[in-house]
Amino acid sequence: MAQPRAVLFDVFGTLVDWRGSVIAGLTAFGSARGRSADWAEVADAWRRTYRPSMDRVRRGAIPWTLLDDLHRDAIVDLARRHGFGPLEDADCEHLVKLWHRLAPWPDTVAGLTRLRQAAIIGPLSNGHVALQVSLARRNGFPWDVTFGSDIFRHYKPDAEVYLGACDYLGLAPHEVMLAAAHNDDLAAASSFGLRTAFISRPLEFGAATGDRANPSGPWEIVVNSVEALAAEFGV
Repeated sequence: MAQPRAVLFDVFGTLVDWRGSVIAGLTAFGSARGRSADWAEVADAWRRTYRPSMDRVRRGAIPWTLLDDLHRDAIVDLARRHGFGPLEDADCEHLVKLWHRLAPWPDTVAGLTRLRQAAIIGPLSNGHVALQVSLARRNGFPWDVTFGSDIFRHYKPDAEVYLGACDYLGLAPHEVMLAAAHNDDLAAASSFGLRTAFISRPLEFGAATGDRANPSGPWEIVVNSVEALAAEFGV
């Protein structure tokens, strides 16, 4: 089969170190406000709200809601449960925007820059466009196109996200590859006809990632960096 014409990327965990970035941001917030908590546990607990909150939107239990607003509801509850609340509106806004300031893995920018020589590249994330633009400008991601969940008003793994991106690009699903560190994301993409690349990120959830860092499906490419993915495309 011919080389994919476009490679779209999951972002949280695949391209950026959300956990290390959020822990650092929470720690700095606590120091500035004179508040204490187990910030690593808060970051992990915040991430654990990610899928259930989006699933409520996907099931129609709540109307379409941006990820920022889902994150805001979650951090207000976590602040109460972990003893660093209540939070002023400005504090909530500051903490929610930590997800707009996530740092990339060391190989991300160089790998994307190389890969862009061989294919159209862009994010296909559950983050919305404003969040993706913030991350791109902060980190220098050289996107050709920027997709966000608000374009489709759906969250992955809904078909509307994967197939909608293909439609916007004017490409058939088999001409588009999803690159991700998450087997479930790749399984959904594959079920809709997209091609797949697994990028192992063993430190995404800290040292005890376990099997999540290993491929569990027949993915077309398995690599441990974006630079290695670019090399698979001959660039």
